[in-house]
Amino acid sequence: MTGTQGGVRGWVAARKGAWSRLRFTSLRLRLVVVFGLVALTAAVFASGIAYWLNREAVLTRTQDAVLRDFQQEMQNRAGALPEYPTQDELQHIAGQMANSSQRFSVLLVGEDADGKAVYGNSGGLSGFSLQEVPASLRAAVNKEQDVTAGNKSPYHLYWQRVVDDGTPYLVAGTKVIGGGPTGYMLKSLEPEAKDLNSLAWSLGIATGLALIGAALLAQAAATTVLKPVHRLGVAARRLGEGKLDTRLRVSGTDELADLSRTFNRAAEALEKRVADMAARDDASRRFVADMSHELRTPLTAITAVTEVLEEELEAETGSMDPMIEPAVRLVVSETRRLNDLVENLMEVTRFDAGTAKLVVDYVDIADQITACIDARAWLDAVELDAERGIHARIDPRRLDVILANLIGNALKHGGSPVRVSVRVADGNEGADGDADGGELVISVRDHGPGIPEDVLPHVFDRFYKASASRPRSEGSGLGLSIALENAHIHGGEITAANSPEGGAVFTLRLPRDTSEPVPEAEKAEEDGSDSKGDAS
Repeated sequence: MTGTQGGVRGWVAARKGAWSRLRFTSLRLRLVVVFGLVALTAAVFASGIAYWLNREAVLTRTQDAVLRDFQQEMQNRAGALPEYPTQDELQHIAGQMANSSQRFSVLLVGEDADGKAVYGNSGGLSGFSLQEVPASLRAAVNKEQDVTAGNKSPYHLYWQRVVDDGTPYLVAGTKVIGGGPTGYMLKSLEPEAKDLNSLAWSLGIATGLALIGAALLAQAAATTVLKPVHRLGVAARRLGEGKLDTRLRVSGTDELADLSRTFNRAAEALEKRVADMAARDDASRRFVADMSHELRTPLTAITAVTEVLEEELEAETGSMDPMIEPAVRLVVSETRRLNDLVENLMEVTRFDAGTAKLVVDYVDIADQITACIDARAWLDAVELDAERGIHARIDPRRLDVILANLIGNALKHGGSPVRVSVRVADGNEGADGDADGGELVISVRDHGPGIPEDVLPHVFDRFYKASASRPRSEGSGLGLSIALENAHIHGGEITAANSPEGGAVFTLRLPRDTSEPVPEAEKAEEDGSDSKGDAS
């Protein structure tokens, strides 16, 4: 049964492969079919015309020779018979007439002295008989016509082609001028029919050879035409893969050569445009990086000053003037926001430059999330649904950034409480509750109004503001974008959606192991100490 199924699958695969090749060469197939149809039509027309012309020529030549000989024999031999011949006389003359060069059968019909019909034929009793002559031909032969200036004889020679048992015959008849017997002639056209059949076979073979030649010619023409098209397709695919230095070799002055030149010019313009854009992009990244670095020095000094001012605000001595207290608080808040923005810009620059690296460690996910929430004093506003013992080999610092952005965004724009749940997808649970592989899924759900449908596709865009009327907010518009980049560098993904029960849901999916597996001894030591990995 298995062998039969394998054979069926092999046959189906072969058929699919054949159909795929047929579709792949559809243009080639159409060219071959068109060439073949044109060649077949031309060959059939030419063969038909040639057969018809040769057939008429062969039959006319044979017919004229036979009729001429028969008419001459009727004048020379039948005309010499007496007015009332006997059967023996008719039989003798018919035999002599049949021995002419054309070798036809002869039937002579006369009258004796008593007005009785007398017959004589060249083949004896089993020879040519009057019943084999078509009635229409007998009527035409025996019909007497008026003699006029244009018609000097009352009787004429008439002929007709008939087919008996698949064999063609020529039948003719006439009366002796001036009185005498009526003569009929039967000539087989089988030799001519065989010659015409041979001619038809020859023309059919010639048509087949012409069709094969046309197919080969079409194949050669298709190869000549489609080879540059194939090269153009390969070059276009290479260009789409980012190999912008791809060029086509141009030869000739035809339309395909013009197309190749156009492709080369387009590729050259695209390469120059991409190079210019890459240069501008590099310059922009350098500018952002340099600006961020340059801002860190004055920000450090400003931050130190604002910390002093914040301590004065929190002191109970009341030394701060109440009139300037709101301004001082604004300076402290905006300084922190500016400091966060500079740090985010530097992080984005590292992602764009491709210099962001992972420093992985083997951590307990529940401990990692708890540490993130505790460090930001979110314990009262966040519900954690995560079992201890779910470990993953990830970068703790970057996971902390992801969680801080997702939870902070939920608290800021959603509604409390925010629920964080952890599960393992597609993993095989071990005896210790850990999984050997699979995917780590962390969901962050709030209880707010959710995300508008027109905003969902843009929530991870940089500097995107959901409300155009409030372009300035506490956030920089980079948090979710940085969280997504950190997920990507782990080989994971973040998606945003609205829960059917209300509120927004951000789902983080990360592989359990983003690097080489941890040795079993190291893993056992970490599990025994029950400690989470330190952030790097």
